[in-house]
Amino acid sequence: MTTFALVGAGPGLGLATARRFGTAGHAVALIARNAEKLDGLTAELARDDIQARGFPADVLDAAAMTTALNAAADALGPIQILQYSPVPHAGFMKPVLETSTDDLDAPLAFSLKGPVAGVNAVLPGMRELGRGTLLFVNGSSAVRPNPNVAGTSIAFAAESAYTRMLHDALAPENIHAAQLIVPGAIRPDAEHSSPDVLARRLYDIHQQRNGFRHYAEPLPD
Repeated sequence: MTTFALVGAGPGLGLATARRFGTAGHAVALIARNAEKLDGLTAELARDDIQARGFPADVLDAAAMTTALNAAADALGPIQILQYSPVPHAGFMKPVLETSTDDLDAPLAFSLKGPVAGVNAVLPGMRELGRGTLLFVNGSSAVRPNPNVAGTSIAFAAESAYTRMLHDALAPENIHAAQLIVPGAIRPDAEHSSPDVLARRLYDIHQQRNGFRHYAEPLPD
């Protein structure tokens, strides 16, 4: 059995993707800051007969992220799929003219250093398996900068550049890096952006391994 590792586990998209990959036969490693929340999610997945465990870590702490992912691989089996999709903090979303250099530290740690730490932790195991998938979920500001949410726009752009380079560099090793852009809010009643629809889309991206950037729906004009 190989493992689906989810960084940014929560009750919406996180739970839906964990369920989709878990029902496909992967063990599930859930990573988030709140251990109590992780316990609730693992119990929810257990009701669907999905083997899941929580590994508490803050994505702003690269060392803790590395420790959690290594522990997940040791406990559940090698990580074949890594999904990085934590929800950005509201404090990252200041207007551009009110954004200082200090205001960029946390967004860049969240959206760039976090993914780098995650990828570096799982890449040796993927290379040993001879296959792997790296999935990154971002909002529309990753491709269309929004001056009202400057920190996230800047950090998402950096994450996009990093993951695009991963896509190109790792393709010869059968490791597929891809980005899913979700232009609107993730809501249970959304036609293209409900948790279940997005979970199926992410699983299809993993299976089909076709291209780098994907859109849940077209960007509005």
